[in-house]
Amino acid sequence: MRLKDRVALITGAGRGIGRATALRFAAEGARVAVNDVDEEAGREAVAAIEQAGGEAIFVPADVTDRAQVEAMVNHVVGRWGRLDILINNAGITRDALAVRVKGDEVHLMEEGAWDAVIDVNLKGTFLCAQAAAVPMIRRQYGKIVNTASIGMLGNVGQANYSASKAGVVGLTRTLALELARYGINVNCIAPGAVETRMTAAIPEKIKEGLLRRIPFRRMAAPEEVAALHLFLASDEAAYITGQVIFIDGGMSVGL
Repeated sequence: MRLKDRVALITGAGRGIGRATALRFAAEGARVAVNDVDEEAGREAVAAIEQAGGEAIFVPADVTDRAQVEAMVNHVVGRWGRLDILINNAGITRDALAVRVKGDEVHLMEEGAWDAVIDVNLKGTFLCAQAAAVPMIRRQYGKIVNTASIGMLGNVGQANYSASKAGVVGLTRTLALELARYGINVNCIAPGAVETRMTAAIPEKIKEGLLRRIPFRRMAAPEEVAALHLFLASDEAAYITGQVIFIDGGMSVGL
């Protein structure tokens, strides 16, 4: 087992990539703390892990709130005595054109849509990484994997999302430099289109156009992203830090 006796905290683990990662980590021997703002989904993920013979707990917290994040990390450490792995997976979208002209009127993306996405995707990643680094530094060991997106390269209607994910990349590289002396690896994945509840809502015509831009002509399964999380969280990636790895079926290569 590649994560035997490791303790992992995964944010946004109630569904999609986070859930697939939680299940994979548990199958590889990790004790998993499942975080999600959707308590029902989070507890269902924990139940699925336990049913498969793994060990997991649900840890509710709003990743944009420092006090809640610190309490979450402290709870995990109090339960299992350590925190080895943090997967910063929680994220949201609030799509809208930054500037849209309709007739004689100019419409701007609402500040609320901007703030919400930056808060969850970027600030949340920062707060969780800060809190997790404390017990990791004490043990001189840790793996932090952040989540960017192919959207960081720019995408119409996603100024807030693209900015947040580009920010995550800069944060990852800086944390990698700061934390290497403590034996902590910090890396980042950048998924493309993945089969989740979010992409299921894409209209069929738009989805067809998206698939034409992907060399493999398909979306990734959440389990394929979970496999990359597993590698970066394992000791097989001990000499890798500060990197951004695209998992997008080759889509970014042609941009």
